[in-house]
Amino acid sequence: MSKSAGCCKRFLHYAFDYETPKTLVIPSLGVGFVFRFTQFLVVMYVVGYVCVVQKAYQDTDTVISTVTTKVKGFAFTNTSDTEPRFWDVADYIIPPQSDHSFFVLTNMVVTPKQVQSHCPELPSPSTTCVDDCNCVEGRSDPRGNGIQTGLCENYSTTARTCEVLSWCPLEIDTKHALLVAAENFTVLIKNSITYPKFNFHRRNILPHVNSSYLKRCEFSRLTDPHCPIFRLKHIVSEAGEDFQDMAVKGGVLGILIDWSCDLDWWAGECLPKYSFRRLDNKHPVNNVAPGYNFRFAKYYKAADGEETRTLIKAYGIRFDVIVFGTAGRFSIVPTIVNLGAALSFLSLVRREMCQWGPPMEPSSRNNIFLQRNWNPHETRR
Repeated sequence: MSKSAGCCKRFLHYAFDYETPKTLVIPSLGVGFVFRFTQFLVVMYVVGYVCVVQKAYQDTDTVISTVTTKVKGFAFTNTSDTEPRFWDVADYIIPPQSDHSFFVLTNMVVTPKQVQSHCPELPSPSTTCVDDCNCVEGRSDPRGNGIQTGLCENYSTTARTCEVLSWCPLEIDTKHALLVAAENFTVLIKNSITYPKFNFHRRNILPHVNSSYLKRCEFSRLTDPHCPIFRLKHIVSEAGEDFQDMAVKGGVLGILIDWSCDLDWWAGECLPKYSFRRLDNKHPVNNVAPGYNFRFAKYYKAADGEETRTLIKAYGIRFDVIVFGTAGRFSIVPTIVNLGAALSFLSLVRREMCQWGPPMEPSSRNNIFLQRNWNPHETRR
């Protein structure tokens, strides 16, 4: 019974005895300087980096965004292949609406009055021929323009190619119609964002903006940095590119909108910050398949019922609107967590300095040992 009582007593002492550390004073200027300097570095890290730079005392949320765009402008072309033509928004914005992006036609190859018929294939190593034996009826090449009929026809006075069933005449990618006026087109970007955790909503069209202001404003980083109307030439130039050079083969540009906000301050200071960057790879040496292009056609019915089309190989610039940002607001939970981490750092520094202190005399060690084993219930003489 006494053995069980002793085990129970030891368990209670182990579970409920309170321990407190002893303070050791080391009379050394060198150790004291290193200790205080290390404490100073820890405090500067916590205050300067954790609190000021990282703002770790805040709770954060990621932006949710929606974007719509509206392009305005017009152009005029007059080339040898096509009749004089006026181009408006319905012609050069393809498609009219897109999610977080818009495409502006800047250059094109037009093949008018195509009909489904037979015509010689464009010259290439796989289509050139000497006679009909070199052409296989029904053969189709995914990189070609149609289905071979088995006949070898004159493509020009110097070349013969296999005849194909296709939309004729075939597209010849040599003559371009450059829309030089596209650099003066403007785009209105309407961006709405929300931080659901903080129930915070904002638009890039600020509260003081009215319709008369939108009719005359234009984005300028120096004079009007919050106007939501951008001239395409300025977007391309801020991305470090020349619009006329980029218009020939096309490309992809990013319009970046940064909504990073500190909501501990006045919410009116939460404003969008715009930047621009080219997103597609423009390699100066390995410049294979550069730019951005695609084909589309406009179909017509002739008076005799025959279907015709105008094929357009469109080169242009695709503008991707990329919205990002993080908002922060004071919260007691991350504040306590980071404050506790800072105090633990300071405690760790103190413990390590005690271990790395200067060697002591045996008498001093004995005194410390006696202090550590001091019984508070003993009577002091």
